[in-house]
Amino acid sequence: MSEEFDLLGDPIPAGFGRRGRPPHLVTDEKRKLVIMLQAFDWSTERIAAALSITAPTLRKNYFRELRVRAEARARTEAMLIGALAREAAAGNVSAIDKYFKRLDRHDLAQLADDVANRGSKAPRPGKKEQAQQAAVDVGGKYAPPKAPGRLVN
Repeated sequence: MSEEFDLLGDPIPAGFGRRGRPPHLVTDEKRKLVIMLQAFDWSTERIAAALSITAPTLRKNYFRELRVRAEARARTEAMLIGALAREAAAGNVSAIDKYFKRLDRHDLAQLADDVANRGSKAPRPGKKEQAQQAAVDVGGKYAPPKAPGRLVN
C-alpha cells in the first residue's frame, strides 16, 4: 500500500511537507461530524478549529452541511433514536429501558404542552394585537360614526 496515513487516520496528501498548506481532504466521516457538531449549536469557527481548517475552507468544502443547520439536530436525533430502536429490537435490555424512558419523556412534554394551551390551539394575542383590537372596539363618546344604512343617488 503506497498511501500513508497520519496519526488521526487521514491520508497524507501528495506534496505534504512542501511550502504552503496541504489541501483539505473531505471524507464522509468529516461530513457527518460537521452535521453532528451543528446539532450542538457549535459556531462555524469552532467547527473549523475541530477539523484543523480555517472557517473559509469549512464554508467552501462543507457548504451543503452548513446550509442544513436547522435540521441538523433533528437528523442527529433521528439517527440516534434509530440506533436505539435497533438495539432494543435485538434484545438489549438497557436500550429497551432507555427507549421507554424516551417515550415517557415525549408523552410528558406533550401533556405539558396540552396543559399550557388549556385545550386551545390558538395562541394568545400579544400586546400589539390587544392594542389593535382595543382600537377597533372603541365605544361610547369616542366611537367612530356608523356607516350610512343605504346610499342615495
